[in-house]
Amino acid sequence: MPRVVYWNPRRKLGSGRVTARIHVGPRVNNFGDLLGPEIVARIARSRGLEERPELRRILAVGSILHLARPGDVVWGSGANVKEPAPIPRDLDVRAVRGPLTAARLREGGNRSSEVFGDPALLLPHLWTDDELGIVRGSGGTVLVPNLHDRHRFPPTALSPRGPALEKVRQIASAESVIASSLHGIVVAEAFGVPAVLVAASTEPAFKYEDYYAGTGRALPVAASDWRAALDTPPAPPLRGWDAAALLEAFPDDLWSTSAAQTP
Repeated sequence: MPRVVYWNPRRKLGSGRVTARIHVGPRVNNFGDLLGPEIVARIARSRGLEERPELRRILAVGSILHLARPGDVVWGSGANVKEPAPIPRDLDVRAVRGPLTAARLREGGNRSSEVFGDPALLLPHLWTDDELGIVRGSGGTVLVPNLHDRHRFPPTALSPRGPALEKVRQIASAESVIASSLHGIVVAEAFGVPAVLVAASTEPAFKYEDYYAGTGRALPVAASDWRAALDTPPAPPLRGWDAAALLEAFPDDLWSTSAAQTP
C-alpha cells in the first residue's frame, strides 16, 4: 500500500549542530499520530484495495504537513505552526483537518480542498464497539494530557503514549473526557463522549481551532487546568459534521481495486 507518513521520532541526542541530528532510544508512540496508518489500512482493506507497484505517500492524521514532499497526497492532516519548515508546493490535497490548514496551503501556493475533518473522526464508522472492546460509559472521567503536559495531570491520567486502538478503547468507554491532547478530544467526540478542552502548555491554539472549525464550531474557551475543567461544560456536540465527504475523498486511486469489493 502507499506509505503512510506519520510523526513518531526518537529522542534527540542533544541540541548541538551534530547531536540534534542523532536520534536515540524508543520512539515517542503518541497515540494520535499512530492512528493514521491504522485508519488508512482499515479503509483500504474494507474496500478490497490492492497495492500498486508504484508507491506514493499519503499524509493522514496529525499536524504533519511540514513532513510532506512534492507529489504527496494529503487526506485529513493539518499544518503545524510550530515548525519552521515550509509546506512544499505541488501537493495532491484531497482533504484537510480544517479551514485554517486550507488557508495555509493556499498561502504556500497549493490548491486546497474544502473537505474538512480529522480522519480520527471516522473511527466509529470503521470499527464496531465490540471489535475495539468499548463498553460505553463504563470508564468514568478520563483525563488525556498532551504529550508535553503529563506533568500537569495526575498520575491516574491516561498516558498518550502507547497502542493507538487501546487508547481509543479507553477514551470511547469514558463517561466524559478532559484533555489537552487534541486526539483525546477528537476520539471522544467521534464516539459521542462529552469532552472538555484544557489549554496545552506548549501547543499553539492553531490546531485546536482548525479542528473545531473543520467540524463547524468555534474554538471553545479552554479550561486552565484539569481541575478547572471539572467545572467547565463540554463543547457543543459533534452534530453538523458529515463523515461521508471525508470517506468519499479517500484516495482509492493510489491502489488498484480488486474484482471483489467488500462492503
